[in-house]
Amino acid sequence: MTTKSARPSQPDDRRAHIEPLPDPPRDPDAMRQLPYIARANLILEAHFLSQGRTDVLVNGEGYLCFNLRNRTVAPDCVVAFGVDPAAITERNGYVIDEVGKPPEFVLEVASEHTGERDYTVKPGIYAGFGVTEYWRFDWTGGQYHDAPLAGDRLVDGAYRPIELTTGEDGVIWGRSQVLGLNLCWDNGMLRFHDPATREYLPDLIEANAQRKAAVAARAEAEARAEAETRRANAAEVELRRLRESLRQDTPE
Repeated sequence: MTTKSARPSQPDDRRAHIEPLPDPPRDPDAMRQLPYIARANLILEAHFLSQGRTDVLVNGEGYLCFNLRNRTVAPDCVVAFGVDPAAITERNGYVIDEVGKPPEFVLEVASEHTGERDYTVKPGIYAGFGVTEYWRFDWTGGQYHDAPLAGDRLVDGAYRPIELTTGEDGVIWGRSQVLGLNLCWDNGMLRFHDPATREYLPDLIEANAQRKAAVAARAEAEARAEAETRRANAAEVELRRLRESLRQDTPE
């Protein structure tokens, strides 16, 4: 796929014969979409890697198809569980016949040229593929899609809308059962909220800031502990001095 996995691998004998699929045609709005697509892929990949999951594919912008002859859609983000991510990345696309199952999750980010197709044509395609959940995110707030955020879940072969909630702060969110996360439209940003921790998954900038804050807090705590140790030692020295002084001043 065009957006390569962060886990580089050397092809083994089982994948030596794999001929990569061609890259799909570039969307005219790719530069405006890319920050949202890359952010979503990196956040989700980091999340599952932090859980020790090596059987989860998080990737996008390559073809998703039944077989090598049927190449019609290239989702912005694909998540599949219980697969070999390296083999799919070597193929540069997700071929359902080869993988043996459809992905559980697909996300499309709105663009001026493809936005209408995302919510009119693609639901039928992804439902036909058997994709469990299909989500759509429009960073403009609904200019290119029919809604800022929307999700569908496959039930008996057809998609049914996933219930969304709008908070008092204007954040629109819904629950992805397959990811175990809440997807949130927050002031034009797509965020992933973990209901287990009640926190948003950080992006790379936020994660780096959190690491720096943790290092600074640890350094401050160590400095406080060191200062407390010095004060305690000084107090012990002073106490011994006073005791010695009293002993000397006391008549035999």
